[in-house]
Order: sequence, then C-alpha cells, then structure tokens
Amino acid sequence: MAHRQIALIRGINVGRAKRVEMASLRELFSGLGYSNVCTLLNSGNVVFTAPRGAGRRAEARIEEAFETRFGFSARVTVLAAAELARVVIENPLGEGAANPSRLLVTILNKPEDRARLAPLALQDWNPDVLAIGARAAYLWCAQGILKSRLAEAVSRVLGDATTSRNWATVMKLHGFVEQPAKTGP
Repeated sequence: MAHRQIALIRGINVGRAKRVEMASLRELFSGLGYSNVCTLLNSGNVVFTAPRGAGRRAEARIEEAFETRFGFSARVTVLAAAELARVVIENPLGEGAANPSRLLVTILNKPEDRARLAPLALQDWNPDVLAIGARAAYLWCAQGILKSRLAEAVSRVLGDATTSRNWATVMKLHGFVEQPAKTGP
C-alpha cells in the first residue's frame, strides 16, 4: 500500500548557488517511481506517494539520484505524513508564536540530535525560545531567524545533519499532505 511522504531537501535555491528548477525536481522523483509528485515553494519541499516503508531507503535513493542529476549533493530528509502531523501536534510554541515566519522547525533525524541540543535547552536565549520535541526542535526567533543567536547555535551544534523550515511552510506542507492524492492523469 502507498502513502504520502514529504522530502525536505537542504540548502537548494538559497542565493545563487545550488539552483534547481522545481519541474526538474518533480521529474527526478517521478523517474524514481514515485507518484503524485508535487513541489511547494521553490526551496526543496516535495510531496509524493511512495510504497509503505520506503522512508530511510528513499532518502539515500533520492540523495544519490539528486547528485547524479544536478551535479551537487544535498541532504534529504523524508517524513511520512503521520510524522509531519506529529511534528505539528507536538509544537509547544504554537500559540506563543504570533509570526509563523519566525518560528523555525528543525527536523531531527537521529536520537543523538536531541541529546546534542539538550545543553542549549538549559540556556537562556531571551527573547528567543527553544523547545525540543520527539522529532523536531522548535525555535522561536523573536527578532527574525537571521538575527537569532539561538538559530545560529542550533545550526552550529547540528551542522548540515538536519534541515529546517519556518512554521508557515510546515503548515502548508501539512495541509498539502492531508489532501487526498490525485489518482488520475
């Protein structure tokens, strides 16, 4: 049985480097045998239908095909629709985050990612706030992501092992995967 998944591709279409057209990205996913492929925004968010259990194997497959097709590597994180739903439900900062573009969600790929962030959670980042969930870290960046000492510290600790999206994008992706997949041409 197939199910909806989300691929988050790190670091593409930021500035002039690592440019990828979304039509080419959709073609790549379709060429790998995934169906109902859609992209959201121009920043490496792909929603697709895959056979059940394709998660971690899908990441490696997509990364390899991506590098072959586009000539550079990019970290790929794949979430099942249910995993993304849990990230949304577990957000402890939702009501306090008035501006969704300033709430950054960092997807944690490994249990050790949580452990590496634990010391940061003990520090005072005022006016920013850090909360760590089961699969994501939630960063409220009160003065914006680019000015946030907290966002910089999380990036320094985790490096390129993870990828982040703002809350507005997370909610768009969540809404996207909650819609029934197209079954026709």
